[in-house]
Amino acid sequence: MPVQNYELLNPNADVTTTKTLLHEAIPVTGTILSATYGTFPNEGNIKNYTHGMFQSVYDYPYLSSSANHIFDMTMGYDEGSVLSQSAGSTQVMQKKKINVYNQFAQVLLGYTGSNNEVEIFESDLDYGDNDRQMKECFFLNFSRLLSKDQIKPGTFSLVLGTGSWETPFDSLCTLTDASASITRGTKTTPGGEYGVLYSGSNADSRCGLVFYEAGIVVLSGSLFGRGALADFYQTGAVDYTWQEQFITGTMSGTCNALRHRVSNISYNNTTEINSTIYFCRVPHNKYNYSSNPTYTSGSKIVVKNLATDLPVSYITTVGLYNSANELLAVAKLSEPLRKDPNNVITLRVRLDY
Repeated sequence: MPVQNYELLNPNADVTTTKTLLHEAIPVTGTILSATYGTFPNEGNIKNYTHGMFQSVYDYPYLSSSANHIFDMTMGYDEGSVLSQSAGSTQVMQKKKINVYNQFAQVLLGYTGSNNEVEIFESDLDYGDNDRQMKECFFLNFSRLLSKDQIKPGTFSLVLGTGSWETPFDSLCTLTDASASITRGTKTTPGGEYGVLYSGSNADSRCGLVFYEAGIVVLSGSLFGRGALADFYQTGAVDYTWQEQFITGTMSGTCNALRHRVSNISYNNTTEINSTIYFCRVPHNKYNYSSNPTYTSGSKIVVKNLATDLPVSYITTVGLYNSANELLAVAKLSEPLRKDPNNVITLRVRLDY
């Protein structure tokens, strides 16, 4: 068996770590959300559940083996909202709506005060000052298949139709978090970094939040009340404002109302690749010979024509070993690398994880 020689790696000089962020543009057209795979609101790519607390959106009919889960939709309001104070006889799924709101608030915002009360969503970076509270919200929870490690700040865009129920896209409203990339207008909560969604250029146009690591978008229901929209939702010949729908509508029905008005969603996702880089240094006086049995014939090096010629070898593979000389990883070169006593080589081996 040929003798093996090892070069020790200096942890301080020969090993380093790095992080690379990869971004991918994700478009979600409104046609996927409404009436592409069936008749609204019973499309084959929209999955409703018996508990009625949220619905899931797929890119194909969800019974298909090729269907991919895109995101979940739900809604809710805080128990301190004026909507929760309306007459009990008109309330539908009130406890579930409050529970959903509290669940998202607990995960994304945490608790406050000595009584450990849940925080309230605010369309503001001054987190915790109880200004610009959003007590009635829609929640869009994007799947990890699309958002990966996080949504890239400053890239999120949601185009909504704010027209009448029959022609919702006669009037459009574009929500973006562009300020997150311009001024780094983000802040961190227990649920991770978040940015504010704007529907215009002034502070009064703030209408939602994007939690980047969580992949969750929170929209204020009041967004649909700015233009005195009387028919946010319509069933039969009856029109409902967004407040009436939040109170008297089912959670799935209210999600249907929002789906009916989504024109486009787009953002860039982020994949974080962590790497360890090993600088494998080959000195001039080592590895100039091969341990391959065919390297010599009759005690002579077959690659030398004259006795005075320098020995030469070709490096094809790098092996990384632990302290017990156990092989842990192998790196193959794209082509053999010539090595002789006249050169020094440093091979850069990167392990991604």
